[in-house]
Amino acid sequence: MPSRKRVEQFIHAVVHGDHAEAIKEFYHADATMQENREPPRRGRDNLIAHEKKAMDRLQRMKTHPPETVLVDGDDVMILWTFDATDKQGVTRRLNEISHQVWSADGIIKERFVYDSATAWQVVEPD
Repeated sequence: MPSRKRVEQFIHAVVHGDHAEAIKEFYHADATMQENREPPRRGRDNLIAHEKKAMDRLQRMKTHPPETVLVDGDDVMILWTFDATDKQGVTRRLNEISHQVWSADGIIKERFVYDSATAWQVVEPD
C-alpha cells in the first residue's frame, strides 16, 4: 500500500518531469498500462519505450496538477488533464481518470479511462 507522500511524489514527477522517467521510478518491472478497453501494454521497459515514442511525436506536453486524487489502500485514482502540442504547434487536451493498483511503493497495474469522443480536442494552450 503506498503512502500518501509516495503518491504525491509520483504526481510531482509526472507534472514536473519526464513521463518515461516517472515510469522507470514508480512502476514495477512487470507493470501493465491499459487505455480504455484496449489490451494492456506489459512490462516497464515496454511502457517506457511506448511513452518515449509518444513524446517524440510532440513539441511539448503539459501535465496539469490533478484536480482530484483518491488513495484507498492499494487503489489510487487520479483525475489528470494533459495538453499535448504537436510539432505543428496545435494543442489538444485529454481529461482522463487513471486507476492505479499499487504494490508496496510501486504501480503494478494502471488503466486510463476517458471519453474517446472528446479526447484530444483542440484547445488554446495554457
